[in-house]
Order: sequence, then C-alpha cells, then structure tokens
Amino acid sequence: MLCPICNKRKAERFCPAKGEKICAVCCGTEREVSIDCPADCAYLIAAHRYEQRQNKPLPVSEVPFPDVEFAPAIIHQHRNVVSGLAFTILKTAAEEPSTVDADVLSALQALAETYRTLGSGIYYEKPPAGGPPQVIYAALGKYLEEFRKQEAEQGTAGRLGAGRLKETEIFYFLVFLLRVGRQQTNGRPRARLFLEFLRSQLPRTAAPEQNEASRIILP
Repeated sequence: MLCPICNKRKAERFCPAKGEKICAVCCGTEREVSIDCPADCAYLIAAHRYEQRQNKPLPVSEVPFPDVEFAPAIIHQHRNVVSGLAFTILKTAAEEPSTVDADVLSALQALAETYRTLGSGIYYEKPPAGGPPQVIYAALGKYLEEFRKQEAEQGTAGRLGAGRLKETEIFYFLVFLLRVGRQQTNGRPRARLFLEFLRSQLPRTAAPEQNEASRIILP
C-alpha cells in the first residue's frame, strides 16, 4: 500500500490525524505542516522530545523586539499578571480548538506593538485581521482592561504598594511571553508546542491566584 500523501513510498506509520497509514518521510516532513497532528500521537511526542534535546537559544535576529531590555525582576514582581495573561491565552485557545502557536504569537506581537506606542504617549492599535489571533488579541486586551479597572478600585493595597501598572510594564510582559513562545515553538505552521508548554506550567482548572508564583521560566 502506497502512502496517500506522496503516492511513492510504502505506507507504514499509522497517522491518527488522517486515520490511515502514511510513509515515514511524509510523517516527518508534513507533521504540523499540512497534517494537524493530535497531541497524543506517539510520533509527534517522540519528535518533540528530540527537538527539546536539540533546543538552542534563539538567534539574535529572531528575538522579538531585540532592542528591548528589562530586568527579570520585573517579571517576578508582577508574576500574577504574567500568569493571568498566560491563563487567558489557554482559556481562549480551549474555546478556539483550531488555535496554533502562530496564532498566539501573532496576537502577542500585535498587542505588544499597541502597548509600546501607549508607553510613548501615542495611541495606535492594529489588531490581527481575524480568526484566532484576533480573538486572542481581544481576550488579552479585555483581561488587562479588567485587571487595571480592579486595580484602580482597590488602590495599591493589592499590589504590595508598587503603584498602578504602567503601559511600559505591560509591554515588557507581552515581550517576555512572546520571547518564551518563540523559544518553545518549533516554527511549524500547525505546531502547538508553546500552548502545551503553558499548560504544563499553569493549573488546568482555575485562573492563578493574585499572588501565586508564576512557573513560567525565563528564556
């Protein structure tokens, strides 16, 4: 039996996404590209383990906002906000099953651009054109709006006297998550490695508590 993808090689690996056997070459080249692989596929899991062993730091040319620098302490100081953003991404992705890493990164990139301009005193917003990126962008924006509204109502008591959250700080949080995402994903169009990473770092059943420590590791 020939592989239904290439029609050249012998079909020998069962592909749960296609419900039939395909060849090893097509499994390797089309995985998370033209094939929307389920997370429990044994070949996908093995491939991800291999990629993690080979994982290297991002080249400077691929680091999001390479000109931006901030102290790791700011992420730890506001870990509840960073975890809240990550939880919002996971919650939205669960409601939009087609969401992939590229959608999340697109939303984070667009929102980071928005908050970068806000930090300079200019309002400029260019949300993603549609689909999951636009939905995630809107959900993250709503979370931040509600957080700042609650913060204003409660004063500084809930922030350990740190003062109200600034646009520049939010920009740093978004850049941080964007960099973690770029480091965790493998760049394939249908990859969900970043989403799986976030799931491994956060509770599955509830949003993180206000003062709960974030488990997301600095890249």
